[in-house]
Amino acid sequence: MKILLLGPPGGGKGTQASFLIETFGIPQISTGDMLRAHVRDKTDLGNKAKQYMDSGSLVPDEVILGMMSERLKEDDCKNGYILDGFPRTMPQAEGLDLLLSKLNQNLDSVIVIKVDDDIIVERMSGRRVHPSSGRVYHVKYNPPKIENKDNETGDDLIIRIDDQEDTVRKRLGIYHIDTSPLINYYNKKGIVHSIDGASDISEVRNSINQIFSGE
Repeated sequence: MKILLLGPPGGGKGTQASFLIETFGIPQISTGDMLRAHVRDKTDLGNKAKQYMDSGSLVPDEVILGMMSERLKEDDCKNGYILDGFPRTMPQAEGLDLLLSKLNQNLDSVIVIKVDDDIIVERMSGRRVHPSSGRVYHVKYNPPKIENKDNETGDDLIIRIDDQEDTVRKRLGIYHIDTSPLINYYNKKGIVHSIDGASDISEVRNSINQIFSGE
């Protein structure tokens, strides 16, 4: 089972990926994890990537695809894998198709988790964090006992930059421009399944399970 998860930042892809790992016993392929491993191990691809990262540039698609080629050949991917966070753009999607063709593979399903922008903003901008411990609260879904104070220490809670409304809306804008066209691209292949990600986590999980139980 080779699955691609698509959806906006804060849409719940990571949570649902963990359920799919549990259900199918297949790995989640993270470009971030791959990059860190290659840089740490000082591989040729890792050294190339580090040059770009050190200069503040994006790592080129061909370097990521090179890492992906190696990762998908590993033993734990024999029964499938979950892609989350790659591809993000049309050139990456086309590059992935070429790579999968060389490996005699193809994606089985693209799960699109759809969530309205305003719901994403509410989810993310409502988060409050205790910096020293990492404890996370939410003003609506998991409020602290005292407003903006950590339950255990009484310290002030903060809003991370990534959770600020302006930042969230910018990331959503990039998603709509760069990533949304992938939905049409994969829809033409007949492998797209759209899920309402605004539902309860367990309901989203059940909706995804129904897709695979029906295939």
